[in-house]
This record gives sequence, structure tokens and C-alpha cells, in this order.
Amino acid sequence: MSSLLVILSRQWLHLYTLLLLLSLNTASATKFIPRLSPIRKTFRHDPETLSLTSIWDDFETFFYTQTLDHFNYRPESYNTFQQRYVINSKYWGGPKSKAPILAYFGAEASLDGDLSGIGFLPDNAHHFKALLLYIEHRYYGKSIPFGSRDEALKNASTLGYFNSAQAIADYAAVILHVKKKLHAQNSPVIVIGASYGGMLASWFRLKYPHIALGALASSAPILYFDDITPQDGYYSIVTRDFREASESCYQTILKSWSEIDKVAAKPNGLSILSKKFKTCRPLKSSSALKDFLDSMYTEAAQYNDPPRYPVTEVCGGIDGASSGTDILGKIFSGVVANSYQGNKSCYVNQPANLSETSIGWSWQTCSEMVIPIGINNDTMFEADPFDLKSFIKDCQDYYGVPPRPHWVTTYYGGRDIKLVLQRFASNILFSNGLRDPYSSGGVLDNISDSVVALHTKNGVYFVLNIIYIYTKIVLNLKVSE
Repeated sequence: MSSLLVILSRQWLHLYTLLLLLSLNTASATKFIPRLSPIRKTFRHDPETLSLTSIWDDFETFFYTQTLDHFNYRPESYNTFQQRYVINSKYWGGPKSKAPILAYFGAEASLDGDLSGIGFLPDNAHHFKALLLYIEHRYYGKSIPFGSRDEALKNASTLGYFNSAQAIADYAAVILHVKKKLHAQNSPVIVIGASYGGMLASWFRLKYPHIALGALASSAPILYFDDITPQDGYYSIVTRDFREASESCYQTILKSWSEIDKVAAKPNGLSILSKKFKTCRPLKSSSALKDFLDSMYTEAAQYNDPPRYPVTEVCGGIDGASSGTDILGKIFSGVVANSYQGNKSCYVNQPANLSETSIGWSWQTCSEMVIPIGINNDTMFEADPFDLKSFIKDCQDYYGVPPRPHWVTTYYGGRDIKLVLQRFASNILFSNGLRDPYSSGGVLDNISDSVVALHTKNGVYFVLNIIYIYTKIVLNLKVSE
């Protein structure tokens, strides 16, 4: 066993869990690809966890004049935009001590949610006297090219600069800028990301090893492309999560889809369903109700976080329905239990609130982040295989350009991942919780002595706060070198 694995195993009891939240993207294409952000759109805290105002006092916000296009030399490529980054130097030991820089990569959302939600970074900064650097992803938050969000998202011509390769090139430029500005050229950098941000962190280490000494990629499904991972991996884990929570709940959900169809087929069936599920607007098809329930179940599984544990709450509502309640009545009880707001005037079909994340992620999944999530006959959901041809057509119809479903594996790799990473990668730590549906596309096995995978059986999202151990190991390696 390598020294790295020995240290990690010895320190296992010192790890603690940070569980974050995520939501589903309302993509424009036929098959929804759940977004990967570590912050759920309905981000719910306990009162104790809301006392984060003191943390904000430690943040300084800056803007870097970023190049629009890093990979071409056309005149328009030299256009610039202001990219936001935030620094917390409260615990930094300074450049003379070669104190490290922990760089957190923003993903498909404004950086604001990360600053309040990624609370473990200041804890680790204290241990290592590290500088904390948070960088916002282009086209999100305040890092908008072309002067305004409307202009940036106007069409495929302006959206064409919105991709992962440009994003990690942005991060490289900002990191070098900060190191130069603070005279910290000798401070080692470890990049950190969660989910899509974790994918970016691992890819950054591969593409920019001269800038980052190591990467922590948490809940990063880098293998969920090009059918490397079985299409049904995501929904299989959602099903397992619910079945392990309650067999009767699982059975009720499994039977509910045909019951919806049965009621919908009646002359006034959609009206009956609208009333039964207290929809905000009359249902025009049963698929709207099914899509809502699909999203509720997958979001609950992906963020089955303490202290509430949404899967348990949904199943508690379904199983706890009064005696004699029919199947759809039980399902509605699960909807109410999941709302966290008690009795509401309506639950389903609420007016759409298109956030910058839902708009941005729709483009990203319709360009390069083509994650082929499908459903087979072995889950609690209706079978719905991922149809790449239909997906490409829908994206082309909406944006005027087709996606490139094979580009991620071409540019970053993915096939024969063990062989490839054994050859040239080092200092990457992949962490996953096996209850996270996206863990099916994650790296779950050790690749080499320094490309290590850690997972926990009962973990969900953003599994382990292992930065303390990992940073210590990597920095010790740096010193020994």
C-alpha cells in the first residue's frame, strides 16, 4: 500500500462530512440532464447554519480583466470582460513563508452561493495558513461577457465562448495574476471543485500541471460521457436510495406511473389529476405531472442531506398517508412532505422561474456537457432511454448549432481512464458518496499512488471534507521534492 493510502486510512476518523445541495435543470432538449451545481435551488438551512455573517467580513472582491477567447487570434478574440474573484487572506501566512493557495472553482451558478455554502475552506485555511481564492465561472454571476447578460446569452455566436476549456483557461489566468499581484510565485496551489466544478478541477490539473500542484475533485462525474458509464446509472442509484429507505414507498412510486396514465385517460382525467395534486395551473398533459415527480425524487436523492434527509421525508409522507388512501393520494402526501412549507395553495405546475443557472446549464448541456442519462426497465421510473439523435435535433432546433457529444472525451479523456491517468496524472483526489446518483459516473477506484479515489457508502453529495489530509500530504510531497 502506498504511503498516501496509508496516511489516508489512518486519518479516516478525522474526516467529516459536508453535504451540499443541487437541483434539476429545466433543459430545452427532450431529456433533462440534471445540473451539477453543489448548491440546490431550494437551499434550506437550519437556523444555526445561517450565522455566516462573520465569514463575509473576511472576503475581498476583485475583478480581473479577462480575455474573451484564449484559443484564437481573431480581432474579436481580444475582447475582454470583468471576471469576479474573491480572496480570503485572514489566515494566510504570506508569500515569504510560501504558504499555499487553495483555489475554489466556481461552477454553473453565481459565486455568491459558494461563498456562503462552502464553509469548510476557512477551517482548512486556518490549519495551513492558506490563502483562499474563489473564482467565478464565466457567464455566471457578475462575470458576464459582452456587457450584459441579455447580450451574452443572445444567440450561439455570443454563447460560443461559453465552455469548459475557456473556463479553466480563465482560472489559470486569474491564479497567475493573483500570485504575481501578491508576490506569491512560490506558493503552491491546490485547486478544489464540487460536481461540475470538481470536473473542472481534475481537468485543470491535467491541462495546467505547472500551475496547480494538486486537485480535489468531489462528486465529479467525469466518466458520464460517451456511454462510458451505463445510461441508467443515475436513475438506478435514485431507485436504490428510495428502496433502501422504504420498500413500500418504492413500490408505491413504481405503481404510480400507470395510475397517472389510467386517470389521465378518463374524459376529465387531467382535471381530476389537477385537483388531486393541487396544481397551480390546470394540467395540459400527464407528462407535466410526471416530470414534476421525476424531478422531486431525483433531487431528493441527490441531496439526501442531514438533518432532514429528503428521501426519508418523501417516503414518510407516502407511507404515512391515512388508511385507505389510494396510490396517487399517497404520492401527493409525499409531495406535501417534500414542500417543507406545510399546506400550500398549490404544489405542481408553478410559474417557471428561469434562473441564470437553468439558462446557462441548458446551453452547456446542448454544446459539450452531453451527459447521456437514460432510464431502463429496472428502476422505479418509466423506461425512457437517452436518444442522442433526438437530443441533438432538439438542441440544434433551439440554438441553431448541434452539440458535440464526443468532445469532452476527446479533449480531456475518459476512455481507458486508468491506463491514461497512470501514464501522466498525479496528485488528484476524487471523492464520492455512493448515494449520490452522479457517483455512477465518478472515479471510484484508485488509479495510482497519487491519483486516489475515496468514497463512502452512505454519503450523498460533496462527500468528504478531506482537504486537510490531502493538502498536508501534497504539500509534504512538495517539500520533499
